[in-house]
Amino acid sequence: MTATAVRTTTRVAGAAAGALLTLAGVAAAPAHAAGYRYWAYWESDGGKPWAYATQGPATARPADGDAVGFRFAVSKEADDTAQPTAAPDFTRICGDLAAKDGTKRVAVVVDFGGPADAPPGEAPPARRITTGCAQVRSDATGAEALAAVAKPLRYGSGAMLCGIAGYPARGCGEEVAEEPTAASTASPTAAKKRDGDDGGPSVGVLVGGAAVLALGGAAIWKARRRG
Repeated sequence: MTATAVRTTTRVAGAAAGALLTLAGVAAAPAHAAGYRYWAYWESDGGKPWAYATQGPATARPADGDAVGFRFAVSKEADDTAQPTAAPDFTRICGDLAAKDGTKRVAVVVDFGGPADAPPGEAPPARRITTGCAQVRSDATGAEALAAVAKPLRYGSGAMLCGIAGYPARGCGEEVAEEPTAASTASPTAAKKRDGDDGGPSVGVLVGGAAVLALGGAAIWKARRRG
């Protein structure tokens, strides 16, 4: 074989190897996890800033002087859940209500979210924030405090809070489709080549699907745990 032929063969082999590495990189790139739309539960202990609740409202039992918050929003990651936009100001919300034996006062803040958080075909109430002071029995739960100021409530399976004051009218912790990316808007021909001519899913689709299931499962678990 001549030197020219050797160089040509080397260039072709290098190009082929580079193409294979590029395809492998595309196939192995995980897809971004979709978000989930649900009511998140927050609490404030004696005037402290909002903290994401470690229990759902059906089991959490706030004390007299505490505040509980509910925020409807789309959460795309396990740690980006939006908190209520109103402060947990117990004095402002419950300052005019005197303490009473056998009861407790709990400040309730409900944030219905913005238009971007609304399910298709629905819109949040014109008044985004609702607050109220619930005077309930001393062992009442966060859900009972909420019911005292913002009925009707709608629950799904596993005691997951689905609707407050009639919003939203449907759905409960559903998955929210992600905005198309440059990769997802490629030509149909390119997409077909990536998925393979035999109609089977590509490695990228399988890896991306596994990532969506893993992150999406964590978000749903968190939503169900916190009601």
